[in-house]
Order: sequence, then structure tokens, then C-alpha cells
Amino acid sequence: MTKTSIIIFVLFLCAFGGFVAYDLATAKRRKEVYRVKSTATAYLMLLPAIALAFLFILLPILYSLGYAFTDYYLLKPNEINIVFFKNFVQIFEEISEKGMLYNAIKNTATFVIGVVPLQIGLALFLALFVNRPGIGSKIFKVCFFAPVVISLSITAFLWEQILAPGEGGLLNAMLGMVGVPPHDWLRDPKTAMPCIIILSAWQGCGYQMLIFLSGLSNIRKDLYEAASLDGANWWHKFWNVTWVGLRSTIVYILITVFIGACRILTQPMLMTGYMDHTVTLSYYMYNSGYTERFVGESSAVALLMTIFIGGVTLIQRRLFREK
Repeated sequence: MTKTSIIIFVLFLCAFGGFVAYDLATAKRRKEVYRVKSTATAYLMLLPAIALAFLFILLPILYSLGYAFTDYYLLKPNEINIVFFKNFVQIFEEISEKGMLYNAIKNTATFVIGVVPLQIGLALFLALFVNRPGIGSKIFKVCFFAPVVISLSITAFLWEQILAPGEGGLLNAMLGMVGVPPHDWLRDPKTAMPCIIILSAWQGCGYQMLIFLSGLSNIRKDLYEAASLDGANWWHKFWNVTWVGLRSTIVYILITVFIGACRILTQPMLMTGYMDHTVTLSYYMYNSGYTERFVGESSAVALLMTIFIGGVTLIQRRLFREK
């Protein structure tokens, strides 16, 4: 592994040197003033970020891509054999047999379909609610953004206590006051994933709210005044002014929320454990790669997941691109 890392690092340096040479040649061809001292300083300032990107982004991606075509077992790092597409064949066989991977895909799809519109819609509603002058709006901004700064692990633990089975859970205790019997919310396949969806949307919508507020601040006020003079009601103003002005913001939020939703791991891991009705793709990859130590199979699932997310993201950008 060390030799491979060194080879990749050398190739990376060669590619970086090629980029610098191309930059110099382009500047010379355009007859631009190119000072060696200032240029060297600029590249030296980029070096720490480039080194971190190589160590923690590029190198893991390349290793994961290579391991996807091997039978790499974590306890036998020196006994790696290339199996080509065997891991992918096993993946599709497990999906066809409706095993744990099938449940992971189904649960991840359920979570994405549920949390993406809920979180974006809630964030837009909160942004419109606090996008008003006054001291009260600032207080609401802080309150709505507060769950974002809390660790997701702590949030999951607190919600686990709220949804605890029996009368010890806060939700069951409150429902018991009106005669509703206690329910095991996180063990019931019908209620576990909806609870996780609500938790995730509540925890993350504050961040998207700030992005929506930034987009709202860029919409000209005179457009609303002109719409009022034309007799437009609040819905016409929202649809023809606000929605159009937030188009690029919505595309960005939609893509980022979708990618984040596909990578859900912490909530089911801490709140339910490795169960059929809450296991997700990221949780499956973690269990396969670190618990069961089949790194090759886990890397193959990660590769397929990356291709799928990238494809859907490109489709989203294509559908919502500016006219």
C-alpha cells in the first residue's frame, strides 16, 4: 500500500507540474506579464490545500475504486486478488434475492423521497417566515438554526429518548395523557423510517433556511411593488417573483440535500441499529467494510452508489438549468 501511495503521489506531482507548465506556456503565448516570484508564492500557498486534498480526497477515492475489483479482506491486507466484476455480480444477486442490500436500497430510497421535499419545503417556509424586519425575526432565525449546530449524534440520542418505548418515552407519556397506549416507534417498521425522516428534516432545515434567506435578499423589492400595483395576490407574488428569483438557489439546495440524504448513516446507526427496516446504503457499506471487513464488496457498493448519485445530480442540473 505504501508503494502504491508513493506511485500515486509521484503521478500527482507530475500532473501538477504539467499544469504549471501549461499555465506558463499559456501566459507566454498571450504575452502576459508573468513574474516568477509571485507565481511561485501563489503555488506555495496552494500547496497545503493540495496536499490535504490529495491525502483525504483523491487517495481514498483511487483506493476505493481499485478495491472494488478485488477480494480485499481487512484482516488479510497482503492477500489481495483481482476478481474483476465478481463483487458486482454478487451485489446484483443479493438484490435479486431481496437480502439486506435490497432492504438498504429500499430504505434509502424511502428516506430520500421523504426527506428531500419535506426538508426543502420546511426550509423555504421558515425563510419566508423570518424574512421580515424586526427583532422577533432575528430571534426566530437563531431558534430555527440552533438544531444545525448541535451534533447529529446528540440529536439522535435526544430523539431516541423522546421516542423510547413504554411510558418512559416523552412522546408515549404525552399520548398516554389522552388515552393512547404506548408504542415502540423505532422498532415498528411502519413508524421507524418516518420518525427518522422527521428528525432529519427538523435537524437540517435551518441550514437551508439561511441559504434561502441569502437568495431572498437578492430579489429586488421593486418587483413586489410592481406586482402589487398590478393587483397580484400573495400566491402570484410568490410564484412569479419569489420562486423565479430563487430558481438557482433551489437547484443548489435540491442537489446538496439529495446527496446528503443518500449518505444517511448516523441516525439509523444510533437510534435503531442494524435492522432490516432502517438499514441504509451507507450503513450497509460501513457494516460490510468495517464490521464484516469485506472491503472489496463495500467498495463495489460505494462505486455503484457514486455513479447513481452522480447520474441523478446531472439529470437534476439538466432539468432545472437556467433558460
